[in-house]
Amino acid sequence: MSKKKKAVIALCILVVMLVAFIGGQAYAKYISQVRGNGIAEIATWSFKVNGEKEQVQEIRLASTCNNQTLVNNKIAPGTSGSFNIKIDATGSDVGINYNITFAQEENKPQNLKFVYGGIEYSSIKELEGKLSGMIEANERDKTRTINVRWQWDYETGRDPSQINENDIVDTKDATNVANYTFQVIVTGTQIQPQA
Repeated sequence: MSKKKKAVIALCILVVMLVAFIGGQAYAKYISQVRGNGIAEIATWSFKVNGEKEQVQEIRLASTCNNQTLVNNKIAPGTSGSFNIKIDATGSDVGINYNITFAQEENKPQNLKFVYGGIEYSSIKELEGKLSGMIEANERDKTRTINVRWQWDYETGRDPSQINENDIVDTKDATNVANYTFQVIVTGTQIQPQA
């Protein structure tokens, strides 16, 4: 290839580049790009029962009564008391539905009763469903204290015959039952936000 041909090809390439540059500038549009960040704050979850997040402290009925006639801190006919289940959602940014259930109730003395809301129950399991509630997200006080009373009457029955039969039941329970136990399970679930 001759020098002349090389010069013509180089000149053509230069003209094409110049036209593309000038033409591109003539047809350019304004473009701006502004960047920002998306931020979504996550609602805080806080749910405690009797001051604990993981496990409810043991509830000992004997420690809830004030009776000087007890020996070795044990319950017996004629004793009564109460215990609290304190639910605390302070610090939670969402509403909470709470539900209290009981499991593995074993060795309950037959004449021991529970009282909640002025109603007497023969078993702790009968309270399930009655101890449920809600704490709204915007409430000022996000605590609930559930007070459950228990009582083991000294004499149970309406007439001497019933009292005698129940005395035999109490004596049998005291002979055969060493420990009355049950588990308390408190579940907190976030309330679904409404649109």
